[in-house]
Amino acid sequence: MADFQAERHVKYFLRCLKTFLPSVYTPNDSNRMLLAYLCVSGLDLLGVLESKTTLEERKGYINWVYHCQLPSGGFRAFTGTDFGVENRTADNAGWDPANVPATFFALVLLLILGDDLARVKRTECLRWLPRVQRQDGSFGEVLGPQGEIGGGRDLRFCCFAAGTRYILRGTRGDIDTDIPDINVDRLASFIQACQTYDGGLSDTPLGEAHSGLTYCGIGALTFLYRTHSDQSHPIPKLLSPGTPEFESLVRWLVSRQTSELGEEESDDDEEEDEDENDETHALRLNIQGLTLDDKIFGLHALEPCRSIQWAGFNGRCNKLADTCYSFWNMATLLMLDRLALVDVELNRRYLLEKTQHIVGGFGKGVGETPDPLHSYFGMVSLAFQGEAGLQNTDPALCISSRAVERLQSLEWW
Repeated sequence: MADFQAERHVKYFLRCLKTFLPSVYTPNDSNRMLLAYLCVSGLDLLGVLESKTTLEERKGYINWVYHCQLPSGGFRAFTGTDFGVENRTADNAGWDPANVPATFFALVLLLILGDDLARVKRTECLRWLPRVQRQDGSFGEVLGPQGEIGGGRDLRFCCFAAGTRYILRGTRGDIDTDIPDINVDRLASFIQACQTYDGGLSDTPLGEAHSGLTYCGIGALTFLYRTHSDQSHPIPKLLSPGTPEFESLVRWLVSRQTSELGEEESDDDEEEDEDENDETHALRLNIQGLTLDDKIFGLHALEPCRSIQWAGFNGRCNKLADTCYSFWNMATLLMLDRLALVDVELNRRYLLEKTQHIVGGFGKGVGETPDPLHSYFGMVSLAFQGEAGLQNTDPALCISSRAVERLQSLEWW
């Protein structure tokens, strides 16, 4: 079995952080905050951030993040829309808006880099956040020139908004009473309405279930109900074991593990592949037919099909395995305390033998070139399994335990 190539992954993330990215990333310039998070957090996850970057470099990264902060609170996704304070007016401020995902990534990036968030406009950000929430409880991405909410209406922005609130409000309850909070109950209701007939969560009500969006929905609820200050709100059924909503969600997540990897097949192996396809089908039937009793719905269910060597995860029904879905599904199951229901060893073999790249990093699928997103989430998935050389990682914040400890050391925690 292949080993985890830690040194190659270190070199990969250093190249992404300190040199020019390939030209294919040019359209992603406006997502630079996300790219910075993936690269810096990747090095932190590997335990080499401080040894492979200098103190001056880390201070420079911190200053760049703060350069993306808006006077009215929140962070922009990159510096390309910055007019400069002297040119910013009430009329053009809407064209250089704070961005909900970028704000969350900026905050966790600062924590990873060892910053104490002292320069974060905490009050302004907490005042801005409720303005991006719609009447149905969902969140948009930005505020337009006239204060209108822009961006999609889906669970991604709900997760980042709830995560930002979680980081900045803390647990001590020392927020001024005149600072409005988001509507927690409406947000929880919107997320619940996104659950589909088969158990997963879609982007909006009545859509198709998707693992990434399911993670965002459960992540948002985890942020909302993780602190003692929010125990006055009823716990949603999606987080309550034994409810039909919870059990169907878990069943759907577990059913995402698949041996369909999208590999090219040779003619010589057609007869053998037919047998393997029969076994794969039997595995899928076993997974879908068993009840969620830990004693019978676990590794024992895979014994009749033990010839299967690799099984990653897909994001929707009848799709191929994809590296990042190992994270989306496993992180959600970890938040629900049900990770033991999947075969982590088959997933480990899939990641290390099928999508781990020879130059470092992980590709999206079998034989594909690496990219920062799939490289980072592939490593986090392995970290959930206790892979040697990787730090423990919080499934909701998606940062190392060391960065979580920095968060919990802040004065409002």
